[in-house]
Amino acid sequence: MMGAVIFRNALVLTMDDTHTVLPGTDVLIVDERIAEIGVGLTAPEGAQEIDATGGILMPGMVDTHRHMWQTAMRGYGADWTLTQYFVWYYLESGKHFRPEDIHAGNVLAAWEALDAGVTTTVDWSHGLQTTQHADAAADALGAVPGRFVLAYGNIQQGPWEWSAAPEFRDFVSRRITGNDLLGFQMAFDVTGDPTFPEKAAFEVARDLGVPVTTHAGVWGATNDDGIRLMHEHGFMTPQTVYVHAATLAPDSYHRIAATGGSVSVSTESEQSAGQGYPPTWALREHGIPVSLSMDTSVWWSGDLFSAMRTTLGADRSRMHMQAHERNETVTHVHLRAEQVVDWATRGGSRALGLDDRIGSVQTGKKADVVLLKNDASPVMFPILNPYGHVAFQAQRGDVHTVVVNGRIVKQDGRLVGFDAAKVRGDVERTVEHLIAVMGPEAWEKGMNPDVPETKVTDNPYTYTDWDAGSAQ
Repeated sequence: MMGAVIFRNALVLTMDDTHTVLPGTDVLIVDERIAEIGVGLTAPEGAQEIDATGGILMPGMVDTHRHMWQTAMRGYGADWTLTQYFVWYYLESGKHFRPEDIHAGNVLAAWEALDAGVTTTVDWSHGLQTTQHADAAADALGAVPGRFVLAYGNIQQGPWEWSAAPEFRDFVSRRITGNDLLGFQMAFDVTGDPTFPEKAAFEVARDLGVPVTTHAGVWGATNDDGIRLMHEHGFMTPQTVYVHAATLAPDSYHRIAATGGSVSVSTESEQSAGQGYPPTWALREHGIPVSLSMDTSVWWSGDLFSAMRTTLGADRSRMHMQAHERNETVTHVHLRAEQVVDWATRGGSRALGLDDRIGSVQTGKKADVVLLKNDASPVMFPILNPYGHVAFQAQRGDVHTVVVNGRIVKQDGRLVGFDAAKVRGDVERTVEHLIAVMGPEAWEKGMNPDVPETKVTDNPYTYTDWDAGSAQ
C-alpha cells in the first residue's frame, strides 16, 4: 500500500505560510512523505500515477473535536437541544454503552472521516466509563488507516476521579507509545465550581505531559469562572484546545490569547444546539487561533465541508444583522473562504502541535493529502476561485483520493479496505442493544422530543367573509 505515488497536473492548494497556489503541478510521495513538488516530475520506477487534471490537491483536513463513539446513533438527535443531549448521554442512557459499542461507533466514525477527506480526527472520547471502553476505542482507531488523537474522558465520573485511578495510568503506559498515527489528550470540562475540583486532573495531565481539551463557554454548562480558575492556577497552555468558546466575556478571550491556546469551532453544533453564537468574530478580534470540528454525528454531518460553509454563513450573517440594526449595509466581508480552508487544515495541525508534520502540502511533510476531483459532476468545473470552490462547492462525493502517511486509503471515490458489511453489522448490534436495554417506547421518545406549542399572531388583515366573497 506504500511506496511511491505521484499526482499529475493538479491545482495544488499548498496551504503553506503564504498560501501558495500551484496550477498544473505534480506532487510526488515516497513512502510516508512528500518528496517533491514541481512540474513534469520524474517518478521512480513503479510509482502509482494519479491523473489530477481538473482537480484540487490540498492537505488532508483536520477535525479537532468529534465524539466518535456516538456515530452508531447517526441522526438520532436531529431535533435535540443541548439540554436533551445532556439528559440522554450524561444522565440517562450514555451509561448503557458497552466497550463493543464504543468500538463500533469509533470504527464507523473513522471511516466516515476518511471518506470526507478528514485525515486527522480528534476522538473526543468522553464515553470511556472503564479502561475496557478505552481499549476498545484505541483498538478501533488502530484498525482504520487514518491519523487520530484519542482524547480520553468519562462523563460518568468527575475528571479528578477517573484521572486518579491507577488503571488510567496503566492504560496510558500500555497504549500511548509514541505511535505517529495515534496522539493523546485528556478531555474534561471545568464547571466553574470555586473549589476547582478539576485541579487534580490538570495536575495529572501536567505530570503525563499531555494536552487538555475542554468544552469552554457553553451556555448553562461552562463559563468564565472556569477560564479564570484555569488561568489563576497556571493550567492554560499553548497546547490547550477550548471547544466552542461561544459564551465567554472579553476577559476570558484575553486569557486564552495571552496563553497561546486555540479554539475549536463547531458551527453546526453551536447554531443548532445552543452553546452560543459561533464565536469566530470574537476570536478574530482577540487574535485567537481557530480550528474546525463537526462535534457529533448524532446530530450533524461528519465532514468539514459543511463546517466551512456554515462557519462562513454564521460569521457573515452576524455581520449583516449588526449592520442592519445600525441602518447600515455591509459592502465587504471580513471572513473569507481562504481563511476557513486554512482553519480546516493548518488550523487543526497547529492546534494539535502537528504543524511540523501535517497541514500543508510541502516537501518533507507527512503525506496526508486529498484530491478533490469528480469528472462526472457539473459542480467540479469551472474552478475559478479554488478556496471558494472547496468551501462552498465541493462535498464528500467529490473526494477522489485520500492519502494518509503515504498510504492510499480512498481511490477513485471508494474507500480502500472498508468492510461495509462488518461495520454495518457491528453498528446494528449496538442499536439493537440500546433499544433492548432502554425499551422501544423510551427509544422512540428519546428520538422524538416534544414540540413546543406555537401561537400564531393575530392578523388584522384577516377578513372573515373572504371565502364567501370569493365564491360569488
